Amino acid sequence: MAGNSSKRGRQTVRDMVLSMAAVGVVVVVAYFSIPSADGKGGPHAVPYQVELASAKRAAPYPLLGPQPLPEGWTATSVTYGRSDDSRAAWHLGMNTASGQYAAVEQADGKPDDVVQRNVPGAKPDGTATVAGQEWQRVQGDHYRGLVRPAGDGGTTVLAGTASYEELAQLAAALK
Repeated sequence: MAGNSSKRGRQTVRDMVLSMAAVGVVVVVAYFSIPSADGKGGPHAVPYQVELASAKRAAPYPLLGPQPLPEGWTATSVTYGRSDDSRAAWHLGMNTASGQYAAVEQADGKPDDVVQRNVPGAKPDGTATVAGQEWQRVQGDHYRGLVRPAGDGGTTVLAGTASYEELAQLAAALK
């Protein structure tokens, strides 16, 4: 009898292990086969048009946003409000078609402060003309950017890991 119960105990443990393995396989398959909420595997897109329209009415400088986004780009974050130093700050973050990061950053205040806040370590890197407007190119520690005055004390910085060509594409879409 003792041998028989030992055999049943080993069989029960084996059955439990096999059951857990089967459940694990189902969980792994489900995890990789069920699409994300937006039907894509990438970052979730955020709508930004309403926030842009509201921010344009409130901003003390001409606020800009891409209209429309360049093809293949996705807006991933949007904010407008007072920054820590009581500046009116607009942010629109995006993923480019090539998978890089780009952002429209606008704020009032000293232009050098706005640039350094958005492109840490920024150093001049020439100029670029986009749609008849001259932009200053800057290269920072991790980001690069295109910079120009936004009028009435504001500064526009297009910043990110995106190439200068992609940032110029973003600049051309701004309205």
